[in-house]
Amino acid sequence: MPDLSTVQSFLATETGLATVSTTQSDGRVLSSVVNCGVVNHPVTGDPCVALVSRGSAARLGHIRRGSEVTVAVRRDWQWVGVTGRADLIGPEDPSDALDADGVRMLLREIYQAAGGEHDDYDEYDRAMVEDGRTAVFVQPNRIIGNA
Repeated sequence: MPDLSTVQSFLATETGLATVSTTQSDGRVLSSVVNCGVVNHPVTGDPCVALVSRGSAARLGHIRRGSEVTVAVRRDWQWVGVTGRADLIGPEDPSDALDADGVRMLLREIYQAAGGEHDDYDEYDRAMVEDGRTAVFVQPNRIIGNA
């Protein structure tokens, strides 16, 4: 049975490339390709799959409405999927546990956990604010796959 260490090893390749799916209000599934990493939740300390989402992304509305999130990662002929509820931390979803500087550093941490590197983190920070970027933390209720 795969666990988060399996997910983390899969995400460590291909800069965390994964498919993220949420459920729309009409029951249809919305999927998109994103970069993810495994980090500890900044409030609970529990390990989870995290990504940084553009503030205008439809997935954020689905999560706010209560949609669970599935993250599916495939490498060669093996795959692993994580499903669970998600927490958001960002401009529209503030956390009492983090101030603005804490959120800035959190977005960097997720970016780096997904394999990202940047030559100018001041520029990165500016773009995150401009895009209304939000941290998404998927807490695993179920992990399946053939890995």
